Amino acid sequence: MMVEGTVPAAGKPLAGLRIVEISTFVAAPLGGMTLAQLGADVVRVDPLGGAPDHSRWPLAPSGTSMYWTGLNKAKRSLCLDLRSAEGQALVARLVADSGIVLTNSAGRPWLTYEALAEHRPDLIHLRIEGHHDGTPAVDYTVNAAVGFPMVTGPEGHADPVNHVLPAWDMACGLYAAIGILSAERRRRLTGQGQAMSVALYDVALAMAGNLGFLAEAQVGGVTRPRVGNHLYGGFGRDFTTRDGRRVMVVALTSRHWRDLLAVTGFGDAVAALEHALGTDFSLEGDRFTYREALAGLLQRWFGEHDLAHVEARLRTTSVLWSAYGTFADLVGERAGEVRANPMMAVIDQPGVGEHLAPGSPIAADAAGRDVVRAPVLGEHTGEILRGLGLRDDEIRDLRERRIVAVPGPDAQAPHAQAPHAPAPEAQTPDTQTPDKEGNGR
Repeated sequence: MMVEGTVPAAGKPLAGLRIVEISTFVAAPLGGMTLAQLGADVVRVDPLGGAPDHSRWPLAPSGTSMYWTGLNKAKRSLCLDLRSAEGQALVARLVADSGIVLTNSAGRPWLTYEALAEHRPDLIHLRIEGHHDGTPAVDYTVNAAVGFPMVTGPEGHADPVNHVLPAWDMACGLYAAIGILSAERRRRLTGQGQAMSVALYDVALAMAGNLGFLAEAQVGGVTRPRVGNHLYGGFGRDFTTRDGRRVMVVALTSRHWRDLLAVTGFGDAVAALEHALGTDFSLEGDRFTYREALAGLLQRWFGEHDLAHVEARLRTTSVLWSAYGTFADLVGERAGEVRANPMMAVIDQPGVGEHLAPGSPIAADAAGRDVVRAPVLGEHTGEILRGLGLRDDEIRDLRERRIVAVPGPDAQAPHAQAPHAPAPEAQTPDTQTPDKEGNGR
C-alpha cells in the first residue's frame, strides 16, 4: 500500500493537539513523531539549512538523510533564521498559537519556559536535557556512566562494549511524549501550564534501578559478570545449526524448559545431570548456574539439524526463539512478512524514493496505522505562517530577506520541488546551544 501526504488524517486520538518541536537527533524528534503519528499537529522548527541531524547518516544516494526522514514522519516543517529577532518572534507567535513546546535546545534565552510563557500563560514546555543539572550528554556517554557497557559482551572480555541501539534516547523520547500528554490533561482540568524536563541520564539511571541492577550491587554486593549471549539469571543463549545459521532460544518458564527438553530429546540426559549435581533445573537460577553444561548438551541437537528443521520443530512448542537475521534480510528474504505487518507501508519520500516505513507501533481502532512521510525541510513554512495571519507579501518579504525558507515556490505538495533541492542557506544552529541528547554515534 502506497501512502501519500505529510499530515495525519483527522479523527485520530490526538487530533486538535498542536506542538512546536525545536530539536535534533533522536529523543526529542522521536517524542514529537510519536505524538504526530497519533494525530497531533507537530511543527518541527529548523534553522535555515537544517539542524545538525538533517545530514545524519544513513544517507540515500541523493544525499538525503534517511535518519532525519525516519524520525520526522507525519510532522510539518517550518524553516527560519533562529538567530534573528524576527525569526525568534515568529517562533514565539507560533508557540502562543499552539501552547505546547518540545525541545532539547539549551542556551537560548528566548526559548525558555519563562520567556515563552509571557506569550502563552498556560504554556506546556518540555525540555530534554543530558543531565538534571543541565550539563550535556548523549546516549553513549550516559550508557558508559551508568555501567551497561561493562556487563555487555563475551565472557572474559576486559574492555567496555557499547550497544548500537540508542536505547536511552528512545526511552527518553517516549517519556517526553508521556510527559506532554500528562501535562495537557492537567491543563484541561486546571487551566494551568507547566514547565517540565526529562534528563537522558535520569532515564538510564531509573532503568538501572527499575531492573534491579543498582540494588544487586548495593544490597547483594554482586558484581554482575559478562555472560555473552546467555540470559542473565535464566536459560537463554544462541545455538548454531548444521547449516551454519544461529538461533536465539529462551526458556523463561518451567513449561518452556520442559518443551525444550522434549523437542531436543535430552530430557533423560538432563535429568541424569540434575541428579548427579543435586540441583533442580525447574528453577531459573539453577539453569543459569549450569548454563554451559546444559547448552553443551542442547547444542548437539541444533548442530545435527538445518535451520529449516529447527524452526519447524520449535514452532510446535512454547519455547521462545528466533533465528538471527540482518536488516537486509527484513527487506529481502523476509520482505513479505514485513509487508504483511499492518504497521508497515510503502511511502514515497522525496530524496529517498519508495521504501517500507513504519507508522505507530500502537494498534488502536481510533488511532489508525497509516504511514505519513516526513516533510521536506521548510515544506510547510508558507502554510504555517499563513495560519499565523501573515499575508503572502509579508511571507515573500521574509523569504527575500532570508528570515524564512519557503522552498519552492511553496512546496506544499510532495513534488513541488526536486526530491532533494539544496537549502537556500546553510545555517549552523547557535554555537552556544549544546546538543543535549543524541544517539551517541
